[in-house]
Amino acid sequence: MSTNEAQQNDSKSASGTYLPEHTPRLSMAEHAPEVYKAMVRLDAATRKNIDPTILELVKIRSSQINHCAFCVDMHTKDALAAGESVERIVQLSAWEESKHFYTSREIAAIGLAEAITVLTEGFVPDEVWEKAAAEFDKTELAHLLAAITAINAWNRFAVTTRMVPGHYTPGQH
Repeated sequence: MSTNEAQQNDSKSASGTYLPEHTPRLSMAEHAPEVYKAMVRLDAATRKNIDPTILELVKIRSSQINHCAFCVDMHTKDALAAGESVERIVQLSAWEESKHFYTSREIAAIGLAEAITVLTEGFVPDEVWEKAAAEFDKTELAHLLAAITAINAWNRFAVTTRMVPGHYTPGQH
């Protein structure tokens, strides 16, 4: 049993009783297995030609923006298991104020992930694209774009179906 599961099983905290977990609405793997398998294949294909650290950072940042607790839980645990520091993960939500924790490549990727995820202007700003294009070759950039698009799709599946965070074990998927 993981520490997280032990905490959930012990419904008392120092400040009171934990709230119960919500109930998932639907299992995509069960009810749309072809779609789920296609997403898994897409996700696997995006991992090629991308530094694994950068990949986890953009997945965490996009998941934070999309309020996807399941994916934040998953990718934070995977990043920690791969040796990422707690400090860099914590600072990710305020990356623009704490750029000194990251490399220029990581900042370019995080900025691109945020621009693609938010799309507040209806497009990815040229300056964001240019920073990423200066740091990554076209193959890396294409895979980074695909990875950011894939995590956004996963976030929408997880948020909509109310996948429950806290039970993921690093490397499980």
